[in-house]
Amino acid sequence: MEIRKLRVGGLLLPSNVLMAPLAGYTCYPFRMLACEMGAGLCFTEMVSANGLKYQDMATRKLLFTTKQEKIRAVQLLGGNPAVMERMACSELLRDFDIIDINMGCPVPNVFKSGEGSALMLDWKRASAIIRGCRKSGKIVTVKCRTGIRADDLFAAEFARMCEDSGADMITIHGRSRSMMYDGEPSYEEIARAKAAVSIPVIANGGIYSAEDGERMMERTGADGIMIARYALENPFIFAELTGRPSGKNARQVILEQMELTRRYYDETYTLAYIRKLASYGMKKRKGTKKYKERLYRSGSLEALREVVELIFPG
Repeated sequence: MEIRKLRVGGLLLPSNVLMAPLAGYTCYPFRMLACEMGAGLCFTEMVSANGLKYQDMATRKLLFTTKQEKIRAVQLLGGNPAVMERMACSELLRDFDIIDINMGCPVPNVFKSGEGSALMLDWKRASAIIRGCRKSGKIVTVKCRTGIRADDLFAAEFARMCEDSGADMITIHGRSRSMMYDGEPSYEEIARAKAAVSIPVIANGGIYSAEDGERMMERTGADGIMIARYALENPFIFAELTGRPSGKNARQVILEQMELTRRYYDETYTLAYIRKLASYGMKKRKGTKKYKERLYRSGSLEALREVVELIFPG
């Protein structure tokens, strides 16, 4: 697999291995971890344009960043072109370099509201959203799927529309909306999309190891890959793929995440986030199941630290 810098719009990303936006996980601390490990770009959690419009505080908290985050990318969810344009151009997103438009989320309530992957059924509206977000002057990227049904894939044609509308990069999850998060990705469909456009195409879906990442690049010819939930289980995947030695073990990573999170978030959030991260990290560790209940019963950061040190020996 060829690891290289990747030009997106006017930015040069340090690597072509990206971290996906994940609701409930890609908060500021995790993005900093992924970048430290070698990720070329990390996205915020999915941010609702309507939530920003109505000044929802929980939605606004998802935008937290600092100057330590060198390249900042927000993923925006919405189906109304006027609202998307207004939020993209608003002061709320002034700190971000990149706006990624969610055109791939398959969950039913998002799809029914005409957002996420539903935009793949309405190209006129999808194009208007891309053009509106471009008015922000920021780099605009799109994340989509191979299609809606497994028997009707059209990622190449959709990618061409995105490029014509002004997108600077497109990430394709190699499954259709109907497949949700299971099943073999369609390498061929991503390869077709890569051949159809001149902007960078990133391949996503079904990457659970460095070998999977290499296979995805080889079979699609994509410009880069995007890692999703496997990075929660093994954040060292970025170091493995990019050849950047981390020099840290799992315990150090979790404890550093705890310190960084408590610096910028309250204790309740820190407890919830570290529990989730530790839970992912212990998936393939033998003899750790006995600590699961204790992990979730930890009512203070001190108690949480104790159980983390038992799960992840130094």
